[in-house]
Amino acid sequence: MYFVETRGNDGIKPIEASFSHAILNPSASFGGLYVPKSLPKLEDNFIQNHINKSYKELAYNILKAFEIDIDEEEINKALALYDNFDDASNPCPVVKVKNDLFVHEQYHGPTRAFKDMALQPFGSILSSIAKKRGEKYLILAATSGDTGPAALNTFKNKENIQVACLYPDGGTSDVQRLQMVCEDGDNLKVLGIHGNFDDAQSALKDLLASQSFKKELENDGIKLSAANSVNFGRIIFQIIYHFWSYIQLLKQKEITFGEKIYLVVPSGNFGNVLGAFYAQEMGVPIEKLLVASNENNILTEWINTGIYDIREKDLKLTKSPAMDILKSSNIERVIYSLYGAKRTKEFFNDLNEKKIFTMSEEETKKLQKYFSAINSNDNYGSKIIKNFLDDGYLMDPHTATCLKAYENLKKKDLKTVIYSTAEWTKFSPTVLNALHENNANISDKDALDTISKEYDAKLPKSIKELFSAKINHNLIINKEDIETEIVKFIRG
Repeated sequence: MYFVETRGNDGIKPIEASFSHAILNPSASFGGLYVPKSLPKLEDNFIQNHINKSYKELAYNILKAFEIDIDEEEINKALALYDNFDDASNPCPVVKVKNDLFVHEQYHGPTRAFKDMALQPFGSILSSIAKKRGEKYLILAATSGDTGPAALNTFKNKENIQVACLYPDGGTSDVQRLQMVCEDGDNLKVLGIHGNFDDAQSALKDLLASQSFKKELENDGIKLSAANSVNFGRIIFQIIYHFWSYIQLLKQKEITFGEKIYLVVPSGNFGNVLGAFYAQEMGVPIEKLLVASNENNILTEWINTGIYDIREKDLKLTKSPAMDILKSSNIERVIYSLYGAKRTKEFFNDLNEKKIFTMSEEETKKLQKYFSAINSNDNYGSKIIKNFLDDGYLMDPHTATCLKAYENLKKKDLKTVIYSTAEWTKFSPTVLNALHENNANISDKDALDTISKEYDAKLPKSIKELFSAKINHNLIINKEDIETEIVKFIRG
């Protein structure tokens, strides 16, 4: 299978690229992204044939359907990393919490967030390609809290790989920050920046597109890639678990094959729900994709009006920080799928130059065939967290935003899966405030201990150990200094 570019081709980059080229060189022409030339067609009984198969078997067969140019041995080695999750046979369980509501728990990997589902195998594959080619790579990552820890974990001490991770100072939870700054791999550099996630992500995209930066790296024999979901190597693994949602409901005899379901995804950079969009296009019977936003409701406005307008928007810091984003990269891939490269380029030229793009009424209706959206706020999330624990289920503030969509956007009486993208341990002060119905200022460590004791909640060893770990990265810099610091890092 070949990959093409969302904004068309500039006459310099290849018109069609292999999977390995797309993941090693994620920056496409005109600042665009790589997407499959076409999605694979699965056999009619693909889903039924996987009801009694493992997650690894499902993942393997979906990857093979994409005809990726990766050796079978490397694919199996990458997928074997799911054996390190809490339950090797079921790395992302789908748990029933109400008669028609299920939680897809995506946080059972090493860094306790959904990014492990994609970054664990992706990191293995990218590293093996680099080693096989005898090439050295600098991997850039920008994070709103979960990508950073997962990228650092998967690439730690990998041969031929160095990683520079950017995070917004004050824009992540303490646990997320500690997961990054305490990493001790010699090939890792973590940089806090004065600014927000959009600043970090913009810096990453600028560096990926910068010829002068690439030349600087080439002088040291280093090539450039990225671990963010701008890289399709991330997205391909995010398609798989939406198939798993449907298969688990079949296996639990909650639905019969062909019966449609709703999926509710808490969204920031739109990669998770993009994976669901592709899964739907590949045959998963989905009634509609319900997008949950927080007070940074840019996605809700776009889906409901067809207008993406950040001119008067200031990023708000909320209790669901991984969703504190105004420039969602992966809407570009949906726009390309629905309207083509020419229109995609027009939209993003407008967004870059005028900070707004406007779709036609017809284009908006086409978008709304697939997506509905709603946003909530921190107070709503706190009530949901408390209400669900009263009924015996403990969730984090990102998962809580999904309930607004579940309660308000469903038009049919169908089973619904919401995506729990992070374990409660990563946001324990927010969770404890919700449970105690106050706004007390409490440290992550004290909140973790209190919730663990009062509510008999298990603390993973990796989270417990953070608070006694050595901090190895304490640099906080201005955006203008990012390139300088990264060059210093790669040169030792």
